[in-house]
Amino acid sequence: MTVRAAVLPAVGAPLEITAIDLPDPGPGRVRVRLAAAGVCHSDLSLSDGTMRVPVPAVLGHEGAGTVIAVGEGVTQVAPGAGVVLNWAPSCGRCHACSLGEVWLCAHALSGAAEVYARTADGTGLHPGLNVAAFAEETVVPASCVLPAPDGIPLTEAALLGCAVLTGYGAVHHAARVRAGETVAVFGVGGVGLAAIQAVRIAGAARIVAVDVAPEKEELARKAGATDYLLASGTTSREIRALTGGQGTDVAVECAGRAASIRAAWDSTRRGGRTTVVGIGGKDQQVTFNALEIFHWARTLSGCVYGNSDPARDLPVLAGHVRAGRLDLDALVTERIGLADIPAAFENMAAGRGGRSLVVF
Repeated sequence: MTVRAAVLPAVGAPLEITAIDLPDPGPGRVRVRLAAAGVCHSDLSLSDGTMRVPVPAVLGHEGAGTVIAVGEGVTQVAPGAGVVLNWAPSCGRCHACSLGEVWLCAHALSGAAEVYARTADGTGLHPGLNVAAFAEETVVPASCVLPAPDGIPLTEAALLGCAVLTGYGAVHHAARVRAGETVAVFGVGGVGLAAIQAVRIAGAARIVAVDVAPEKEELARKAGATDYLLASGTTSREIRALTGGQGTDVAVECAGRAASIRAAWDSTRRGGRTTVVGIGGKDQQVTFNALEIFHWARTLSGCVYGNSDPARDLPVLAGHVRAGRLDLDALVTERIGLADIPAAFENMAAGRGGRSLVVF
């Protein structure tokens, strides 16, 4: 079957909206008609070479849709079922999985190396992060689909597949924010907005949002931020001034920039915790001196996919949505069509907007 998709022909090249040929689902595979797909900064990192990906590829890893066909041996879903795509399925056998750290599964992205579809001239296409959600339909391994939560529209449920799992998990699993703490969130994109909501749900006493764009203040405050600062060379000092000279208990960095990682570290109190969620390039070097590491006794940690187990955490997130604590619609700054994805990439690169949602 032929469907339209956003194809990355080569690293650094612009996306091309074109027709591709999808095969019928083979053994253990599922065909999904997309309802919506979020445009995530990780897709931009794949397209510009910050993260490596086999090309040509169809990007998009945050999506939800309806199963329209299943291959031999697939029993966990049936045609007509609503599903959320899981771009990082765990194998259950590697060392990380044996430790319960499924977000670090050694084989999570092995599917991205496969050819899953073809262009009109027969050129093989790879699924950028396993699921190739920037297309009207996709074919994925059965391990890449999770049952969509009841009572949540598929368009909004798409956001659960990456932005919310990552932002919520960074706060609750990695940073372990506690009630009454003060928290700074650096970067108010889709993941940052999800993180702010997660901090609010955790019961933080003060939430300071930091971004380069003044127009994001309204989004941040709607998500739960009590303060908003424009990123600058004095950000950490401003945060200390807001917190009586102490600094925040926790900083969550969602931008993946050396300057913001350093500012997040500097903004936390002695003994504070900094969790880095943003994906930065190899050229983004962050330096510390030995004395400050000893003196400040802070913790700096990375975070992959919010240190989340999608099968475990998706029902928890759905519970927050149904209870009105988590507002998925507030994460979306614009609803676009497939042809608008290249423009959404340009906005992300320029630091504009929050989460663009492709609605099919």
